[in-house]
Amino acid sequence: MSLDLSTLHIDSEETLERIKGVVNRTPLQFNRHLSEKYQAEVYLKREDLQVVRSYKLRGAYNKIISLSATDAAKGVVCASAGNHAQGVAFSCNKLAIKGVIFMPGPTPKQKITQTEMWGNGCVEIVLTGDTFDDCQKAALAYSEEYGMTFIAPFDDLKVIEGQGTVAVEILQDLPNVDAVFIPIGGGGLAAGTTYYLKNKRPTIKCYGIEPRGAASMQAAQAAGVPVELAEINRFVDGAAVKKIGATTFAIANQLLDDVRSVDEGKICTCILELYNKDAIVAEPAGALSVAALEFHKEEIKGKKVVCIISGGNNDIDRMSEIKELSLLYEGVKHYFIVRFPNRPGALKLFVSEVLGPKDDITRFEFIKKTERERGPALIGLELNSSAEYQALLARMTANNFEYIELNKDQTLFEYLV
Repeated sequence: MSLDLSTLHIDSEETLERIKGVVNRTPLQFNRHLSEKYQAEVYLKREDLQVVRSYKLRGAYNKIISLSATDAAKGVVCASAGNHAQGVAFSCNKLAIKGVIFMPGPTPKQKITQTEMWGNGCVEIVLTGDTFDDCQKAALAYSEEYGMTFIAPFDDLKVIEGQGTVAVEILQDLPNVDAVFIPIGGGGLAAGTTYYLKNKRPTIKCYGIEPRGAASMQAAQAAGVPVELAEINRFVDGAAVKKIGATTFAIANQLLDDVRSVDEGKICTCILELYNKDAIVAEPAGALSVAALEFHKEEIKGKKVVCIISGGNNDIDRMSEIKELSLLYEGVKHYFIVRFPNRPGALKLFVSEVLGPKDDITRFEFIKKTERERGPALIGLELNSSAEYQALLARMTANNFEYIELNKDQTLFEYLV
């Protein structure tokens, strides 16, 4: 899709003035440990500290207050995996407008509860479909049937304009910024921020980042137009979109300097580091920008860099899963099916001769209950370092333990672990 950017009217400065009484001006914070790690001046734009703990309120509120009195009276509909839903719910409550919010079935409970809270009786929540895209189809059909306005989560110029206010604040606080790292899901934030930044200072580098399991922006770049991915990994729920928006793609594709995807495990490592080092509770989509610094570490040395922490709606119940995915990605957590030699003391031998002095058994269960001490067992191990993995395998072989590496067999891993 070709789009002449000069014909667009996207005024994020004017929008910021219009919404500033409702939307928080979030801090731009210097981060010492990331700055030392990458030998740059790294700042975090803390949209996790927004009213609804994500930037989505900016676009949702800007769109809803632009409605005519007639359309507002009919009510609004939206589809969202959580953050846009909360922005719409807050706006409905603030403006006393009825809202119907469609959310995917697997949406974390924390986001559903928060949406209900912000709506404060002004919104109805409908859980449907497995992904955002399934949910959006149902929401569009509902809005058409009942004559209500659909508040798009990203592919709408008023929404894009609202998200662009993040960039207005960044430039006001750090006029000489050299690079900005921007998460990408449906592309609203990427389109709004790059449009403003590149118009104000074309030399600013704008880097887009999306989850590896839902790389819809890169798929669109390869095809030249937005395409629907056959399947996606829903883990990064705030950015897990099968198909990027047509308008957002047309804008962001012309203005982004680079687009990369980040492994979900690396995102989890970043979430844990942000929490442990800076007490920042970032959701998976919120950690995308920081996780991508590694890709550009040579380019950003000595530069002023901003990472947009797009949201902090992370359910505490997910932390065990986040830690597990991080350990797997870092190469210190491994699962095996191990067949013990048919001799007495085999289990004791495994513990004393195979495991390293600082290795931990995190899971152990015999697969065949009638063959304890000699049948196959499912074993989870956490190593002291990923560098010790090959030595572990060598010790298993030397002591005649037959094994299958489940980390390398996705089918067996998903079935057994």
